[in-house]
Amino acid sequence: MKIAFDAKRFFHNTSGLGNYSRDLVRILSQYEPDNEYLLLNKNKSERGKDILDRPNVKFVETSKGSLSRQLKMGKDAQKQGADIFHGLSGELPLKWDQKPIKKIVTIHDLIFVRYPQYYSFFDRKIHLWKFKKAAKMADKIIAISEQTKSDIIEFLKVPESKIEVIYQGCHHAFKEQQSPEQIQAAKDKFKLPERFILNVGTIEDRKNLLNLIKAVKDTGIPLVVIGRKTKYYQKIESFLKKNKMEKQVLFLEGVSMDELAVIYKLADIFVYPSFFEGFGIPVIEALFSKTVVVTSNTSCLPEAGGKDSVYIDPNNDLDIRAKIKFLWDNESERKRREEKGFEFVQKFNDEPIAKNLMNLYQKII
Repeated sequence: MKIAFDAKRFFHNTSGLGNYSRDLVRILSQYEPDNEYLLLNKNKSERGKDILDRPNVKFVETSKGSLSRQLKMGKDAQKQGADIFHGLSGELPLKWDQKPIKKIVTIHDLIFVRYPQYYSFFDRKIHLWKFKKAAKMADKIIAISEQTKSDIIEFLKVPESKIEVIYQGCHHAFKEQQSPEQIQAAKDKFKLPERFILNVGTIEDRKNLLNLIKAVKDTGIPLVVIGRKTKYYQKIESFLKKNKMEKQVLFLEGVSMDELAVIYKLADIFVYPSFFEGFGIPVIEALFSKTVVVTSNTSCLPEAGGKDSVYIDPNNDLDIRAKIKFLWDNESERKRREEKGFEFVQKFNDEPIAKNLMNLYQKII
């Protein structure tokens, strides 16, 4: 089977959609090696180079032009003789020729519909139009969680029979045991406290870092934050200054994937108080790292966290504080939940995900 992917995010996104794209191709090429995987884009980058070096993965340079992704990429896949075209980020090309090809699209979330205040009017309209178009055109839609599936049915008016839930995994670095030297190097490089809680993710309104910072105020518990800063960071900064918390909250930059994996393992607790997620990969990363998770009782987060993570009301900083303090002071409870969480997270391992994807590909062929 020849499967073509829209590889724009594979080559050009550092987090979210980029990680999903690279992991999906890596997993398939490893566990389903008999197929050919074509990565279609106008250009490539250093990202995912190790995946591109595999014999069953091939870069295909697509036609140039400002709208070539929308108007030419589908036909380019057909020219390559692809059996399936898989759009990895909620979009499919708009133009195709007569040659038969099956179409699949992955939809990660519809946050822009649920929380319009976080998006510009123009972005909301364009996203909704693209997603509706792709959902209509696709032979099958992959939703990355049951939460996303129900949102697709509700907001895009798609019949349930057209949607398959296939979870995503995470980077293999979180499943590996880093050496004592790597661990010490990360501790020294980032001047990490002896004990700390961790938060990972873009520093934006929806991820709700401010309520986490309010929760640790006056506790003396060090908080390490890793994520790209947006305008929302100004709110965080002024709260930290006003409450003299600059030394308690440490923001790290320039963290590699291996260093991130080490920091997850060193953290006592991972706290992710997001208001809404399509899936919440950082939760999975923490569970694979054997670090106990405190996360919101909303959207798909209980799906990702399992029954042994600790759930909070993201609007209530006193609830967040109480749950953090409970775990911080109780090592045996942390250990118990870490072990149970690690058992639960195995369902997000690479092999079952590859199998589910291949079953879906074969079903539509």
